[in-house]
Amino acid sequence: MKPEILAPAGSMEALIAGVRTGADAVYLGGKLFSARRSAGNFSEEELEQAVRFCHARGVKVHLAVNTALKDSEMAAAAAFVAQALRTGVDALIIADPGLIEVVRRTCPQAVLHASTQMNVCTAAGAKKLENAGFARMVLPREMNKTEIAALRRQTALELEAFVHGALCMCLSGQCRLSAMIGSRSGNRGACAQPCRLPFSAKNDKNERALSLKDLSLVEKIEELSALGINSLKIEGRMKRPEYVAAATTACKNARAGRSTPDERQTLAAVFSRSGFTDGYFTGRTDKSLFGFRRKEDVTAATAPLLKGLEKLYEKETPRTGVQMDFTCKAGEACRLRIQAGGQTAEVTGAVPEPAEHRALSAQEVRERLAKLGGTPFYTESVDCTLGDGLSLRAAELNALRRDAVQALENALCDRPIPKTLPFAPAAPDSRARKTVLTARFRTAEQIPENHPFARIWLPVWETEGNFAKHGAQVYIPAGLFGVEEKIAAKLQKLKAHGVREALCANLDAAALAEEAGLTVFADHSMNVFNSYAPYENVTAPFELTAAEIRALHVPGQKTVIVYGRLPLMTFRACPVQASTGCAACQKHGVLTDRTGRRFPVLCSPLPCKELLNSDVLDMAGKIEAFGADCAELYFTTETKEDVQRVTNAFLNGRPAAGKNATHGLYYRGVL
Repeated sequence: MKPEILAPAGSMEALIAGVRTGADAVYLGGKLFSARRSAGNFSEEELEQAVRFCHARGVKVHLAVNTALKDSEMAAAAAFVAQALRTGVDALIIADPGLIEVVRRTCPQAVLHASTQMNVCTAAGAKKLENAGFARMVLPREMNKTEIAALRRQTALELEAFVHGALCMCLSGQCRLSAMIGSRSGNRGACAQPCRLPFSAKNDKNERALSLKDLSLVEKIEELSALGINSLKIEGRMKRPEYVAAATTACKNARAGRSTPDERQTLAAVFSRSGFTDGYFTGRTDKSLFGFRRKEDVTAATAPLLKGLEKLYEKETPRTGVQMDFTCKAGEACRLRIQAGGQTAEVTGAVPEPAEHRALSAQEVRERLAKLGGTPFYTESVDCTLGDGLSLRAAELNALRRDAVQALENALCDRPIPKTLPFAPAAPDSRARKTVLTARFRTAEQIPENHPFARIWLPVWETEGNFAKHGAQVYIPAGLFGVEEKIAAKLQKLKAHGVREALCANLDAAALAEEAGLTVFADHSMNVFNSYAPYENVTAPFELTAAEIRALHVPGQKTVIVYGRLPLMTFRACPVQASTGCAACQKHGVLTDRTGRRFPVLCSPLPCKELLNSDVLDMAGKIEAFGADCAELYFTTETKEDVQRVTNAFLNGRPAAGKNATHGLYYRGVL
């Protein structure tokens, strides 16, 4: 079965463009709780209209509710989801672990699709999604075809893959650059895209080391289909309708095996960044992935080009075949039964009269009823049962056809109202908590003697001996592309050396930890922004304020990061390697922004690297404000001597970070 084409809809016009050019499904957002908050999006009334428009044309509607939600927003989010399901949306694209639990309880009939914001790329993570009731997962854009094929063999979930549109530098759900720089959270749909601004690894003020070209796998659609991809997703809910029309048309033609070079030129003209890349899919993470929006890219979308694309969707496109059954007998009202998309409608019209001159013929009936122009339907067949010597006026046949088409549209749009249950708000955290210091290290060499830490975390790549020596527990990062089996084997070895707890960066890590029999601690990057997530032990996201963290209800241990160069990005394609090469970097890479601020880049033996903040978080003397069990010192680039100095400062309530100190977002918060 060929995969569906899934088009973006940031507005009603974009939705119409996608549907009329061949999309099998569209995805869109409401005015709230959508990862594209700056798109036009849909009010409740507009959403209902959009769903009816799509369902009348056999097109599914997937609603993105894929932002991280605070406790204060959860009741409104639950109400929004329930109302959206009543309009008939076919699936929810969701990411927030707390909202997942709320939807499972309050809207058990909802079809769930795991957003790419969850960043699941392993079979273990996919299994957890299956067990949580998901029907589909949206693959990370960073997966290559070998990894996709391996995942396809190990999961029954539907797989949705991006085939065209923008590429973020960072793994989805793992970026805090916009939040930290401008208090606009990408995880909450307010990203300001600072990554598109100049960043350089070689003191070049014009270099854009964090900007990738746009993705285009349109020419790989047959290969994606052979891999078992169920849905071909076009990125672009903030793009113009002409872009949607161009991309949908190109995907439709590629799926049918009739692509042309002109289509690729049109795609590049309507929107690109230095052209396109298929790098991740084909296994390249080099300089060829990088690009930015040049002047020639902007001016390529000429008025004639856009006008030509607009013509692709300016008229209704018949896309659903109907079968008709017409009955006309003497003394009875004529009847027309019409069928399409598994639905049947029947209407009655006038009573025929005896023919005075020329009797109504079956051919005339078929010709009249087949005139479906201006509707989303086309005629496949018309069966006609017609008595002898009868007459019906043309206007009566036309009215019968119009009534039948309207009745069929209603039948296609009417869906059973899903069962919803009341939302139960969580109580704020009222437990008295005594705060102790814990620490996370990049290497065991940083750990000082006679340290005061109640718990130490070391990364999964450290040696088993160092875990045993320091009584450390394990930290598992995100982005485990192609190394799932390696990590699973390492966790078993660590368990044999006394490791019992795992700090998990995402669902993949949590799934592997559970399979190894370790107790899961949800790290800040799991984006537990609210009290509804199903995790006993949580490190609060540093996008929350101190007051919000204090109110966050966590059944087990609640941890807050109080010191360190916070991780702002996790990426598979290293910008320093692409710019200067590893030999010049020597694992001490730095990116400089247009203001001269320096952001360290951390290498890793695993597939992904990290971009750290230029400033150092320092909450020494203020850790009691969070109401947490654990205050974590997050050590990355520090030496053992630095660690000892910082630790002493925290023990004595003195500033620890010096002139580059920041309080992060703990007081100013994020949008």
